[in-house]
Amino acid sequence: MKILGIDPGSRLTGYGIIDFFPSGYRYVTSGTLKITGDNFPQKLKQIFDGILQVTNEYQPEQMAIEQVFMSKNADSALKLGQARGAAICAVQMHDIPVFEYAARQVKQTVVGKGGADKTQVQQMVKILLNIQGNMQIDASDALGIAICHAHFYQTQQRLQLSKR
Repeated sequence: MKILGIDPGSRLTGYGIIDFFPSGYRYVTSGTLKITGDNFPQKLKQIFDGILQVTNEYQPEQMAIEQVFMSKNADSALKLGQARGAAICAVQMHDIPVFEYAARQVKQTVVGKGGADKTQVQQMVKILLNIQGNMQIDASDALGIAICHAHFYQTQQRLQLSKR
């Protein structure tokens, strides 16, 4: 099963795709959409178009995305929510199921520590997926979200089997 992970943002939106098997996962692709311009609706369209292009090319079966984290800046949280919405709408064009995870949950799953920083997540993603060389932080965050979903999905499948 192909899982698309999305790290949404109004300036940079990271994406990453892994193949998930019962025995583990394999890196497929990742990247960062660089969102340009000052017109916010146009930025949302760039996110929508970019994620739609990724889904058209790689045809993921599920999508995992980071939940909005509400901090002190409500305007930033609203923009992040709209960026998430644009990405979610793009995958809904293909009726792909969407799963949401808190940043702390992703960090706990990937690194083993909910308060891990982005470079720790990046390092573990590279180790888990056997990726050599440099990687954009937004792309590694997106892959971390996909890995998190793979773990939760696998646990859910095991629980359903044990109920039978």
